[in-house]
Amino acid sequence: MVEFTLPKNSKIVKGKMHRQSTKNSSTKLFEIYRYEPELNSNPRIDKFEIDLSKCGAMVLDALIKIKSEVDSTLTFRRSCREGICGSCAMNIDGTNTLACLKPIDTVKGSVKIYPLPHMDVVKDLVPDMNLFYAQLKSIKPWMQTDSKHAEGKERLQSPEEREKLDGLYECILCACCSTSCPSYWWNGDKYLGPAILLQAYRWIADTRDENTKERLNELEDDFKLYRCHTIMNCTKSCPKGLNPAKAISKIKNMMTSRI
Repeated sequence: MVEFTLPKNSKIVKGKMHRQSTKNSSTKLFEIYRYEPELNSNPRIDKFEIDLSKCGAMVLDALIKIKSEVDSTLTFRRSCREGICGSCAMNIDGTNTLACLKPIDTVKGSVKIYPLPHMDVVKDLVPDMNLFYAQLKSIKPWMQTDSKHAEGKERLQSPEEREKLDGLYECILCACCSTSCPSYWWNGDKYLGPAILLQAYRWIADTRDENTKERLNELEDDFKLYRCHTIMNCTKSCPKGLNPAKAISKIKNMMTSRI
């Protein structure tokens, strides 16, 4: 029988335990992934006891409290705290989501927090997003037009044409969906993933864009588009309630209908 073993420094080890001086009914345990690649040491799980009566309602509030009051070396991204920027995307209680939108009281037992899965880790809860953004750039996410347009004149859409963009433009590029997708885990260097394909369809569906044919040609590839097997993890994990799988299926239908 073949045995597979993880590299020595990839195995998660036991970390530090930060206890409260006094426990009460409001005490909650947070188990947080810690890793600093530059130290060439194993990742670890640090545990923090937090008094929720002195903390905000969301997981992000607890992370900020831990960084401010317990361990200032804890590293994570955050910005708007309103579910708009996507900066605080991470894996919480086994699901990719935004820490600012995840209520602590919806988690039974300890709150387990990890970085987005199957991405290189810069430090602690911060994933390396360089490949993700390079893939976004590759689909040219801006309006492309060939025809000349009168200066200062708007490119108009009917209400029906504008409605086609609903459920597409709201994507905040948090990468929760792409990092929930097994196809993206195994082929992330070639498969664009749900988030980027949703963005691609947003411009394909926009009636003001005039390069639909070219956009479809760019996606006509064994890996870029067709690695999607409609597992639906992407739709389930989207914190904004969008449906990347539906957008991908529409691109596939357009590919078929134009042959």
